[in-house]
Amino acid sequence: MNKRTYMPFVALAMGLALACSPEPLDESNPDPVTANTPDTSPEDTEEPAPDPEGEAPDTGTDTCSPSSFVFEEEEGVILAEMENGVFTDAWQKGAAQPDALGEGYLVWTGNQYLNAPGQGLIAFKLDIRRTGTYVFSWRSAVTLGNNGTEHNDTWLRFPDAAEFYGERNTGVVYPKGSGKSPNPNGSSAEGWFKIYRSGSDLGFKWQAYTSDHDPHLIYVRFDTPGTYTMEVSARSTGHAIDRFALVHTDADFDSAIAGEPTPVRCGE
Repeated sequence: MNKRTYMPFVALAMGLALACSPEPLDESNPDPVTANTPDTSPEDTEEPAPDPEGEAPDTGTDTCSPSSFVFEEEEGVILAEMENGVFTDAWQKGAAQPDALGEGYLVWTGNQYLNAPGQGLIAFKLDIRRTGTYVFSWRSAVTLGNNGTEHNDTWLRFPDAAEFYGERNTGVVYPKGSGKSPNPNGSSAEGWFKIYRSGSDLGFKWQAYTSDHDPHLIYVRFDTPGTYTMEVSARSTGHAIDRFALVHTDADFDSAIAGEPTPVRCGE
């Protein structure tokens, strides 16, 4: 992995604006729902059993289970393939999209959970050595229908980070259920943010916002080195995720997401 160039926060903000700035927002649609794909409560469906195989990156051992993968921060960056997590049957690995990177991507094919986070849970273990604040983003696409403001979101939570919040200019929002305020517009619960992409395009792009009609970038703060958990759960049918990134605010965001995935080791 090439050594990354660190730069002042002002330059980072410019980089973020270029890499993560939304297409013109369709602010008439706060919480897109497709009529033909109803919301399903947890009681109405049986959760598929986890797929123990996942995708096996080079961890230095052929005997490592994906459930033991630890995604290592390197020079203030974690860049990872989504399909390297342990995922359920309703998360399907796809490779048909011509602009998908790596071995493919994950797409949720099960029922929608628009107000019930925690279904179809994928947990990633993150080894953070460099403390501080990281910006989060992922590379996602809309694979169902032809409207970029529908089937465009998934739940996200960092349960053991010091801070998990959205920020826009000087405004900050915290997940509902976190005990902190203010909270985002639209759906949020139990420390989960709804993370969406905007614009009329459907293909894979780096973009991650929370708060309807008021897009906030996503930040996570880690105060001590150690292993942390990132949780992803299903929300909209047809939302596909290719890669995710955590980039320290002192690192160059554009260089980070353009690089190769950071190391994965076999944990306990």
